[in-house]
Amino acid sequence: MIHTTEQRFASRLRTVVPLCLVAVAVLLGGCAQDAGSETTKVTEVAQPRSAPPRDLSIYRGLPEVPAQPAPTVTCEYVDRGGARPPSTASTVGIVDLTLETSIGAIPLVLDRTQAPCTVNSFVDLARRGFYDGTSCHRLATDPGGELYQCGDPTGTGSGGPGYTFADEYPVPQFAAEAATSYLPPAVLYPRGTVAMANAGVENSNGSQFFLLLGDSLLRPDFTAFGRIADAGMPVLDAAAADGHDGSSPLGGGVPTTPVVIGAVR
Repeated sequence: MIHTTEQRFASRLRTVVPLCLVAVAVLLGGCAQDAGSETTKVTEVAQPRSAPPRDLSIYRGLPEVPAQPAPTVTCEYVDRGGARPPSTASTVGIVDLTLETSIGAIPLVLDRTQAPCTVNSFVDLARRGFYDGTSCHRLATDPGGELYQCGDPTGTGSGGPGYTFADEYPVPQFAAEAATSYLPPAVLYPRGTVAMANAGVENSNGSQFFLLLGDSLLRPDFTAFGRIADAGMPVLDAAAADGHDGSSPLGGGVPTTPVVIGAVR
């Protein structure tokens, strides 16, 4: 069962600074996929695995979360052949849920104020059992881009829920800034962020999502809609330490230790 509260995050996604700027790139999070697929590319810059972690605090972080003008919003979920969530979403409070996985419980805290339509979609998919039996099909472990990518029912990086929807925080804020001034090509999404994967074009969110294991430099194109609760980070870190097979041309590969979502509660 998914439990909701009417409280705001006690601890928001901080403006910690993360994934590759221009010439000094550690990683650049990008997306590459065919229409309707959800594969997010991470271009890895060669670096010895024995090298000390880079200090990413010099990079631009996420902006403040803006206030919502009303207690609900209307969301547009574009039909791609699947059942769609309700079109009205709350902008108030948080949703606490837990990914029950093959490596252990991973609790998440999702923020409706931050990304109401994204949270509405995620909760609806979870309640319908969409994520049950799906895997985190890709793991990337290079410093500056440590993440699991999950939520694809096909396990290939190209699957989705049969609809798409618009980008939310921080994408519109960065887009408005880019229209009037310089915006770095990569900004820091902090460790513990839960963010949507997309098709490499705007407003192409579906079901796939990232669980960020470290401060990550990504293009400012990914909707951040919550965080991994503290108890979930050691669970993910332990599994990620086993590495991956390096098979993905997008960076990383299939996790050596499988991460399969049995249910979302």
